[in-house]
Amino acid sequence: MTKERLYLFDTTLRDGAQTQGVQFSAEEKHRIAEILDGLGIDYIEGGWPGANPTDTTFFAEPPKTRATFTAFGMTKRSGRSAENDDVLAAVMNAGTPAVCLVGKAHDFHVTKALGIELAENTANLHASFAHIAASGREGLFDAEHFFDGYKSNPDYALEAIHAAYQAGARWIVLCDTNGGTLPDEVATIVTAVIASGIPGDHVAIHTHNDTENAVAGSLAAVLAGARQIQGTLNGLGERCGNANLTTIIPTLLLKEPYASRFQTGVTPEALKGLRKASRMLDDILNRVPAKQAAYVGASAFAHKSGLHASAIAKDPTTYEHVDPAAIGNSRIVPMSNQAGQSNLKARLADMGIAVEVGDPALPRIIERVKAREAQGYTYDGAQASFEILARDELGILPRFFEVKRYRVTVERRKNKRNQMVSISEAVVVTKVGGKKFLTVSESQGPDGSDQGPVNALSRALAKDLGPYQQIIDDMRLVDFKVRITNGGTEAVTRVIIDSEDGQGRRWSTVGVSANIVDASFDALVDAINWKLIRDGAET
Repeated sequence: MTKERLYLFDTTLRDGAQTQGVQFSAEEKHRIAEILDGLGIDYIEGGWPGANPTDTTFFAEPPKTRATFTAFGMTKRSGRSAENDDVLAAVMNAGTPAVCLVGKAHDFHVTKALGIELAENTANLHASFAHIAASGREGLFDAEHFFDGYKSNPDYALEAIHAAYQAGARWIVLCDTNGGTLPDEVATIVTAVIASGIPGDHVAIHTHNDTENAVAGSLAAVLAGARQIQGTLNGLGERCGNANLTTIIPTLLLKEPYASRFQTGVTPEALKGLRKASRMLDDILNRVPAKQAAYVGASAFAHKSGLHASAIAKDPTTYEHVDPAAIGNSRIVPMSNQAGQSNLKARLADMGIAVEVGDPALPRIIERVKAREAQGYTYDGAQASFEILARDELGILPRFFEVKRYRVTVERRKNKRNQMVSISEAVVVTKVGGKKFLTVSESQGPDGSDQGPVNALSRALAKDLGPYQQIIDDMRLVDFKVRITNGGTEAVTRVIIDSEDGQGRRWSTVGVSANIVDASFDALVDAINWKLIRDGAET
């Protein structure tokens, strides 16, 4: 059976830029466009030319993409012709092969927000898209508040989108702008739109996630006949975000009835890079990846229960709805005081260590985990530290280096501008192969500011490890979490550190102490040891 074509439209660079705390530079937009193009996205919306300096710069030197590069703007304003509207002209002058214009499809917004008659709005829509069609561009009508408008006044909502369609708009984008329309309503209204005379292969869906239904609403629209899905990478977007393409894409390719009925521009090979693409966007935004994100999260295929791990070892499909490798993810069997020997055996196998159930080492490791967790440790979210512990108990932990001593100082002093600033400095003495190394480092962030004593320790520890230095040069600390595990004067501090390297690997380590610096340092040492083990360093 011939599969129907679905088109993926990404608006990360435009709608995703509306996310609170997100501010893309033109250079970052180029990097993200390259990521999206590599996945096989059909349309990449770059932003609004002329609306701000960043977008103006970006469109002045647009990315070279296989995807259809798209400019966003608004329909012509009342009192002007489409040819003489300077705002519309700025969008058209960007020269993109496709142009997406937002316009009103809800009668309330026409009369209240725009303050014009419904017929005038309809005429503006028709004139705007006739102008785009005459220029030979592909037009998309971003029908703002369409679903709310349809529920309020279905006749006018249909009149508005038909005006754009009849004028030559290639796609009619049905927008759930407020994010409040539920999937069954989406399906019903999309069905009505298609029945009104706009073919499904000209209908697009654009949902927001204010009720956590953006993905579900988008999929409902597809089953109802829409053939373009709009969304953002990692679900970026205003308020609660947009439909998440990192969830939609694998669902379309791997789940029924979509996989057998539809095809997209994303190949199975490109799908294997989805997790990497998701992580790259988080890195650009300096964000911590959401561990429980569907498909691509670090915990998406984590199996903590011993019962689950035992079944997974026999057949992964017992507790996994898709193969994690299909989206570039991997299975994790965390260790905790709830774990049994099946979990442990599976986890050791992932480390490349074959130990059979019944081996006396297994209960020793489990008891050690339980004892350490009673002290405040957690290995559920610190798999690298668990590997260090297990190797130590099994007698196969390499001794790459020894920490002889370390010291951290924090000084408040005036800088050359007579401002009081904090300066953190760390001294670390290590012994490698009988030779001592003393390193000193100040804490320093990308902007030159002090990042605190843990940053200073990290920089000093990783500054000179003799023969191992080349291996750890690409390491960096990407997240730092602190928790007080009990209260009062005897409170214990638990620190979890996430590290990453140039190969895209990310791992977590844990340290526990009454002293936050000691806890942090222990986690840092585990992080370096894990990196050296994984890269095959010799002792």
